[in-house]
Amino acid sequence: MTTPVTDAQIRDLAATAAPATIGVLHWTADRHQDGAAEIEMEHQRRMVTLRTEGVIAVLVPVLSDTLAGLAVMTVGVDEAAALFAEDPCVRAGMMTYEVHSCLTFPGDAVTGVA
Repeated sequence: MTTPVTDAQIRDLAATAAPATIGVLHWTADRHQDGAAEIEMEHQRRMVTLRTEGVIAVLVPVLSDTLAGLAVMTVGVDEAAALFAEDPCVRAGMMTYEVHSCLTFPGDAVTGVA
């Protein structure tokens, strides 16, 4: 951090915050059940569809044995929870989910590789 941020800049940014929901998906011990590859492909198809439809603003698959992924969503917590409850991997017991209210800021984006 080389550029100091003023209190006014913080207040100005905070004033632009918009409500969103973050979904967190975790792998379970049933991740590798019979038919898992097909179920996971349907999960991926569904997540990409939700992204294409604008329901998911930022889709973040996680390369981990425990955390499956994150999704910043443009819908409220209740709608996000209902969507995750119907996810193929969740229904098969391969994943669990949690949803949380959060805030986003205009112009934020993932622009490159870390």
